[in-house]
Amino acid sequence: MNPEPRIRLEEAAKRFEGTVAVQPLNLSVLAGQLVVILGPSGSGKTTTLRLIAGLEQPTQGKVFLDGEDVTRKAPSARDIAFAFQMFTLYPHLTAEENVAFPLRAQGVAGEKARSQARELMERLGVLAFADRRPGTLSGGDQQRVSLARALVRTPKAYLLDEPFGNLDGALREEARDLLRVLHNERESTTVLVTHD
Repeated sequence: MNPEPRIRLEEAAKRFEGTVAVQPLNLSVLAGQLVVILGPSGSGKTTTLRLIAGLEQPTQGKVFLDGEDVTRKAPSARDIAFAFQMFTLYPHLTAEENVAFPLRAQGVAGEKARSQARELMERLGVLAFADRRPGTLSGGDQQRVSLARALVRTPKAYLLDEPFGNLDGALREEARDLLRVLHNERESTTVLVTHD
């Protein structure tokens, strides 16, 4: 018997005022898989992630998580971590507070959340920026902080939208290698989109 996919799209499609963003799509991602969606800008990669996360509603079709139809469920009810291409860091929080935010939102106590955030920031090479606000960081450093914030907890799935786009070659390789290590350590389910 085949295992139930962690993520399944069933003929999921999205149109915006006559423009087709995502053609009807069938996609299955098993628990523990790392799937990369590769394509040029404008091909619907980000919209596909947004459909899985619940940030967009499909025009047709359905979205399932662990066999449950979540098509109409709010993003907060899906237990998904999303690293956005454009960072979306809270400007009034320090880098460390940004990374710890998802843990605190789940009720993890202050010192434990801080410790977990700092450990991941160290692995991503951004611990030196812990007390700085996002506006004082370069684009690449903001991207690594954003990636740390997405990876700090263990959700049902990670959705990563061009997570290495603003990193130079060496940092891109380091971040990609760390993502693979974390993926294997946690046996996590990951969907990553990129044009590279």
